[in-house]
Amino acid sequence: MASWLYFLVPALGGYSVASYFLLKNPHILHRRKHKAFTCTHISHRGGCGERIESTMEAFTHAVDQGTEMLELDCHLTKDGHVVVSHDENLLRQTGHDVTISSLNFQELPLYKERLEVTFKTGEFSSGSDRKFTLLEEVFRRFPQMPVNIEVKENNPVLIDKVSVLVKQYDREQLTVWATTSSGIMKFCRDTNSSMPYMFTVSRGLQLLLLFYCGLLPFVPLGESFLQFYLPRIFNRTFLPESRILRNKVVVSLIEKLTMRKSLFDHLVKRGIQVHLFVCNTDDDIAAAFAAGATGVMSDYPTLLTNYLHTHTHT
Repeated sequence: MASWLYFLVPALGGYSVASYFLLKNPHILHRRKHKAFTCTHISHRGGCGERIESTMEAFTHAVDQGTEMLELDCHLTKDGHVVVSHDENLLRQTGHDVTISSLNFQELPLYKERLEVTFKTGEFSSGSDRKFTLLEEVFRRFPQMPVNIEVKENNPVLIDKVSVLVKQYDREQLTVWATTSSGIMKFCRDTNSSMPYMFTVSRGLQLLLLFYCGLLPFVPLGESFLQFYLPRIFNRTFLPESRILRNKVVVSLIEKLTMRKSLFDHLVKRGIQVHLFVCNTDDDIAAAFAAGATGVMSDYPTLLTNYLHTHTHT
């Protein structure tokens, strides 16, 4: 055996043992994050399977059903109002091929009478409320309700206005920055660093790399939430646009790489909440909790409430 192996093998062995031990016991190196709230029940787009997405009726219904967090998206109108809407272009939601940014708030069209549920293909929601709502109205109606705000566009004016509203309604600890883009997240964090925030896509990939290299237990993490798709919903309740995600082998690989209970348990011990989405059947909700999720996001708040009332999970 080469002489350098006499040093390398014990070093790798010691590193592996230390990494495994600290993965199980992260409190030795890291102070557990303070939690202003915990949430098991999260309503995606306000519970868009039971009411028209992102309307005040949807949010009210979800809260009445016992949701513990509202998930929503925001965009800015031409006259500077922060509107709750998943899409910037309103074709899917209203049938009108216009953008929110090109219209004043009062000019926004109504939602369609029936709207297909994105994560439950072939099913539609309806409701009596078809009006777009303002983020400020959500804050005013539900002052103590945690809200997860996804920012989809790198718009400094929008991000600043969201931050101003969060401060105005004294809810910096109850409102979460979320975005898939690390560039947008940096701007959100620079604008208001007091708000907790999610892992972005690139940060999530870094998290996986650190986990598989054994470095995760040694690295500090600023994020307070990890949100990720439950891979088993792909091509069943949710048909992704990306062709590669319609490949069963690819989805299976993603599931094996990401649904690691030891990873989720480590994050939870560090005070980071793990939310899996979008779970629209009892079996998917059960699978999410079995994987180690602390919370589940659903389009169907009543379904999720009934599940939580009839099942126990740790």
